[in-house]
Amino acid sequence: MLSLEIMPPLMFGGLVVFLLMGFPVAFSLSAVGLFFGFLSIEMGFFTTAYLGNLPLRVFGILSNDLLLAIPFFTLMGAILERCGLAEDLLEGTGQLFGKVPGGLAYAVILVGAVLGAITGTVAASVIAMGMISLPIMMRYGYDMRIATGVIAASGTITQVIPPSLVLIVLGDQLGKSVGDMYAGAIGPSFLQVFLFIAFIAGVSIFAPHKVPPLPPEALVPRGWSLWWRVLKGMVPSVVLIFLVLGTIFLGLATPTEAGAMGAVGAVALAVMNGRFSWKLLREAMSNTMRITAMVIFILIGATVFSLVFQGVDGSHWIEYLLSHLPGGQTGFLVFVNVFIFFLAFFLDFFEIAFIVIPLLAPVAAKLDIDLVWFGVLLCINMQTSFMHPPFGFALFYLRGIAPKEVLSRDIYWGAVPWLCLQLLLVAIVIVWPESVTYWLDKGTGVDPSTVRIEVPLPDQSDDNAVPVFR
Repeated sequence: MLSLEIMPPLMFGGLVVFLLMGFPVAFSLSAVGLFFGFLSIEMGFFTTAYLGNLPLRVFGILSNDLLLAIPFFTLMGAILERCGLAEDLLEGTGQLFGKVPGGLAYAVILVGAVLGAITGTVAASVIAMGMISLPIMMRYGYDMRIATGVIAASGTITQVIPPSLVLIVLGDQLGKSVGDMYAGAIGPSFLQVFLFIAFIAGVSIFAPHKVPPLPPEALVPRGWSLWWRVLKGMVPSVVLIFLVLGTIFLGLATPTEAGAMGAVGAVALAVMNGRFSWKLLREAMSNTMRITAMVIFILIGATVFSLVFQGVDGSHWIEYLLSHLPGGQTGFLVFVNVFIFFLAFFLDFFEIAFIVIPLLAPVAAKLDIDLVWFGVLLCINMQTSFMHPPFGFALFYLRGIAPKEVLSRDIYWGAVPWLCLQLLLVAIVIVWPESVTYWLDKGTGVDPSTVRIEVPLPDQSDDNAVPVFR
């Protein structure tokens, strides 16, 4: 006879078995949730009326305006991937830094940050920079592991820099505004770029032969023509970044509205570069449709699983396990981040966000952890899922477009130091929460519980007197 206490671990174990079998995540979640839901009804743990909440929750997902930002930002990134913006940025920035050791690597990092701020997708950044900069790095003698590592890592900056798709999902799952999530990610974004640049600077000092400067014959003489190349790629990018992020931070647009404006701006940039075509638009829309459908199916499956999981008191089981860890907040954060790090070997960031975050958020709130800081911290951790050998998607993207002479082992080993830098950023954000919270709106600083509203009583001698509210 099954008892209620063992149902949560059985559900979790059943999900793990399905995932290890290679069954699609969305359908694994739904299958496990429905099986244990019907089993719980038979065992009397809850009634059929409880599962009647499921259609309402699915309708709530499909009618969530916030999730519309995902297809808009995905469409924007898919268009920008094909419109030639990355080529202009990389060519001009590479020439600016070409004279110094590591100049091409610096250019890749900076362009990766800019592309991350206007595309929001890792695939677009890694593929664009890999196709353009990797052959040049190989031609001029860059160490293969440094070259592949900096391209893959710079593409993953997209996960932290707004308008990151994962920040939208995390904001929705944590019940926090996307604007706050974006504001909280500003500090870690700059820190990540600084860590990457510092690493290349260290390599250029202690092993300059691995990151040689461009030879004189490869450099364009400095002048207005060079600056025009840089400005041609940078100015439209800055305008689009403000159009997308500035309107959100200024409160002029919601993330969904900003995403729609970004998609229109991406089309405008493609037209300006003379690369817009109906074929480009169809391919971008097809890619957007696939990603959006994947996200929605995973979210629906996660809703089925979480509804049944809560029905068998799974949230209490998780809360008991995690709230009794030694070390209080610190012990909880260390455990969660180690757990997410290893989970990212097998699941991508959407799956982690939809399956795990709803279970962790109530415990974090009970431990008085700022949920925006918590969400940004997990976002930084989850970006390592793109760099994990051998399943990291950034490594797969790079392997797909790299020349045949680039060995897979160089791509995998090249990712290791950058993976360590990402974990270093996780540690920095844990030790220094102000790197996230400093950028958040502090409010008025007035405790609502101390506010007193005094209403003067009417003069009882005057029958026509009325209270005066101030």
